[in-house]
Amino acid sequence: MKYKTIIEPFKIKSVEPIRFTTREEREVLLKEAGYNPFMLHSDDVLIDLLTDSGTSAMSSKQWAGIMEGDEAYAGSKSFYRFEAVVRSITQMKHIIPTHQGRAAEKILFSIVGGPGKYFPNNTHFDTTRANIEFTGSEAVDLLNEIGKHPEIRADFKGNMDIEKLETFIKEKGPENIPLCIITVTNNSGGGQPVSMQNIRETKAICKKYGIPLFLDACRFAENAYFIKIREKGYENKTPLEIAQEMFSYADGVTMSAKKDALVNIGGFLALNDDDLAMKCRNLLIVTEGFPTYGGLAGRDLEAVAQGLLEVLDEHYLQYRIRSVEYLGERLIAAGVPIIEPPGGHAIYIDAKRFTPHIPPEQYPGQSIVCELYIEGGVRAVEIGSVMFGKYDKHGKLIPAMMELVRLAIPRRVYTQSHVDYLIEVITEVYNKRNNLKGYRITYEAPMLRHFTAKFEPIR
Repeated sequence: MKYKTIIEPFKIKSVEPIRFTTREEREVLLKEAGYNPFMLHSDDVLIDLLTDSGTSAMSSKQWAGIMEGDEAYAGSKSFYRFEAVVRSITQMKHIIPTHQGRAAEKILFSIVGGPGKYFPNNTHFDTTRANIEFTGSEAVDLLNEIGKHPEIRADFKGNMDIEKLETFIKEKGPENIPLCIITVTNNSGGGQPVSMQNIRETKAICKKYGIPLFLDACRFAENAYFIKIREKGYENKTPLEIAQEMFSYADGVTMSAKKDALVNIGGFLALNDDDLAMKCRNLLIVTEGFPTYGGLAGRDLEAVAQGLLEVLDEHYLQYRIRSVEYLGERLIAAGVPIIEPPGGHAIYIDAKRFTPHIPPEQYPGQSIVCELYIEGGVRAVEIGSVMFGKYDKHGKLIPAMMELVRLAIPRRVYTQSHVDYLIEVITEVYNKRNNLKGYRITYEAPMLRHFTAKFEPIR
């Protein structure tokens, strides 16, 4: 198109009112929530960017599909539509539905994990890491070097470090590595894409040592679009064709459909290995349900199938990626330090540069998250030493690689004016950044502590 303005490729058919709160109200609400935005009531949040998982607005065709959902316990026609759509994209033999992505991870790693085993990834996200470590295995991040520097711009900062991967395999022994994972896009690394070349090279290393390659495909369509616009040789291919090539290098897939399937619940595990698929289905029956519904209602399977078709529409992907890029550009212009270039589903504030006076052990990202809510009712999430920090044997914090605040953008939910308001709020917090204080943890769970931890400000 000759016009610069990229419009939303949809019309709004239903709206949900937003409740406005005062700063004084938010100060009280945040304190009652233990200074953890996860514990806030959603109707006390003005702009909710806690996650892009399950927060999408569904289309009229998805809602129509819900009405057509076949709720038969076994052999539902909705499952067979779901199976056909997933198979057409992934080309996998075995399609196993689950109620969300972490359920697929739980089933997979319960079978292939265990003490003494290692799972390399470009960067594991929180539930993937937790499900691996719950079995006694070790989750290892092998992000390429440029991806560790928020201020440096590069096209594919989510890539696996190929040399480190091969060194790691030789060091630990391929017999101790049940599978290798690539997360597309790389969520913990700033929503940064992975190139087709990197997927291909990772596959070559895995094949050399007889290690299956899996994709964590939560945002596969966004990754495919980045490849289209950034990687030579793919500019004339459709997002579907690019996605199909991505999956052609994989031996298995886990996916939370709550992201790039544009639904509020759902996921799947897709496999080529017959024996592994049989074991996964047997465990699925114990934990999720019969293999043709896997913890989902038939209507949800219909919505997922339709969403997977809609997410690959090029007009939608152009709008989606450009909307996030617009937010990033405006924040950079205001001086706000973020991971550059902007990612696919979120903007990541670099808390180390935003609040250099707050050390990692006082959780600078959590400080920013709290202030965003107090200032403008914006809910975000810390992705740093709260989420990924560990303790040494003396109880001292081992900080995360990066201290980030993620602003995850729900799909088809917020408009241009919401984003412009968000820019104002973040800029105001940045201008008052020297007044921000650190936080200490007063309660934490042994795993995935960020969900339920309680904090208090350090006065």
